[in-house]
Amino acid sequence: MAEQIKDTYQSIPTTAEGLYKEKGSRFISLAYPVETEEEIKEILDGLRKEYHDARHHCYAWRLGHLGDKYRANDDGEPSGSAGRPILGQIDSKGLSDVLVVVVRYFGGIKLGVPGLIRAYKTATADALENAGVVEKTAKKRFKISFGYLDMNSVMKAVKDLGADISNQDFGESCSLEASVRLSSIEAFKSRIDDIKEAKIEDMD
Repeated sequence: MAEQIKDTYQSIPTTAEGLYKEKGSRFISLAYPVETEEEIKEILDGLRKEYHDARHHCYAWRLGHLGDKYRANDDGEPSGSAGRPILGQIDSKGLSDVLVVVVRYFGGIKLGVPGLIRAYKTATADALENAGVVEKTAKKRFKISFGYLDMNSVMKAVKDLGADISNQDFGESCSLEASVRLSSIEAFKSRIDDIKEAKIEDMD
């Protein structure tokens, strides 16, 4: 049933920073709210330039309202000692649409794998704590085309189901884009289908 669709999830509202120091090494953690892999790549490229003198730029991310897209990267640290602990902290808070990068400046003394795991985990936890939590709603975009006389019916359907409108065009033929939360899609499509001259098409 439509109302059982899970379309809310937890993310972070803002960029935040954290820090962990041990035996001269500094672990600067940076948490970002993100929605696409392109965005993640841009942020990583920017950080590699900004912290070009750092030894490692380790990171992990999770995307999507189901959190089913993710990656963890050790960037030269021993396997499983950096990316996985970072991802573990994102997961322990139940977050998605999040990227955390931990930049390490080496202090000359090796920490060993347990020490590294602790450092990356603690630095990540600090950044996520500073970022806070926000609830997000997963939505899907549709384009609705309709005749001028059907405008009131279409706008009422949009309002009743709490859809967000963008790119309205009310010329001779009318159209608008609406972002509809996943749990309301069936009801929304049904309302639009009941409007004689209206057409609805997927945009995502």
